[in-house]
Amino acid sequence: MNEQHGPPGCDPGAWAIGPYPPGPDHLGFAAEEIDTSRPHPARMYDYFLGGWDNYEVDRVAADRVIELHPKVRDSVRANGAFRRRAVRAVAAAGVRQFLVLGIGIPTSPNAHEVARETAPETRVVYVDSDPIVATHARARLANAPGTAFALGDIRDPKAVLEDPTVRELIDLERPVGLLVGGVLDFLGDEDHPAALLAAFGAALAAGSHLILSNGTYEPYEGYAQGRVDEAARAHVEEVYKSATTPLALRTKDEVAALLGRFTPLEPGVVRVPLWRPDEPVPGPEELNNTIFYGAVGRKG
Repeated sequence: MNEQHGPPGCDPGAWAIGPYPPGPDHLGFAAEEIDTSRPHPARMYDYFLGGWDNYEVDRVAADRVIELHPKVRDSVRANGAFRRRAVRAVAAAGVRQFLVLGIGIPTSPNAHEVARETAPETRVVYVDSDPIVATHARARLANAPGTAFALGDIRDPKAVLEDPTVRELIDLERPVGLLVGGVLDFLGDEDHPAALLAAFGAALAAGSHLILSNGTYEPYEGYAQGRVDEAARAHVEEVYKSATTPLALRTKDEVAALLGRFTPLEPGVVRVPLWRPDEPVPGPEELNNTIFYGAVGRKG
């Protein structure tokens, strides 16, 4: 079965955030274009977070990943916490507009909610190329003034930056917070992710910031017992190959290279719990099991 599920005993109309339209057709997508026969990374990520916007096929695939890497849910939560801290830091630096690329299915608190803790006037445009994400994002952002969703592909920076929705809210003559969501985990070397981010960066004003994170297979350098479980890694990659998009894991050096001309802010490229933590820092073993690097860079 491929039914979408919600909290037990809850009316499906009550657990959505914002008014849910009756289907994807309002976006120009026919219902049959929403593929529920294969696992989808955004819906799997939602399941890892304990969300309800997923189907049985996604849960089966995600449970297989959890079986292979039992701490994946903790990693995903730590990655979300890093993004929130990074958005707060960028907003505190005076940035009042954010462009969020590859958002996945929106999960509160979203970037606009976090940034507006510091500056209520902050404007945010979310961009994703996936019709599934578009369906959820437009519904959930419908009642949020100063926010918008644009259907666009990170692999076409020019089209994204020239999109009327983006241009309406984002002033490229002023600093922008460019938040790259989980999309980097699904851009292979053949997509030239560093060049794509450089193209976005070239169009942004000085004082703009780049926030990114990426999954890794590397052991944490501060954990002596750390090692790469090649068999588990291969099995996880096979799970994602059966989904709509394969997984692209990167080393610390490869993540650092994605920053390009954005100068990394302290503490540089680190396991996500170590980026300006506001809670007790996990121990070496937990950091070893946290499979994301994160970084924030500033354009001079």
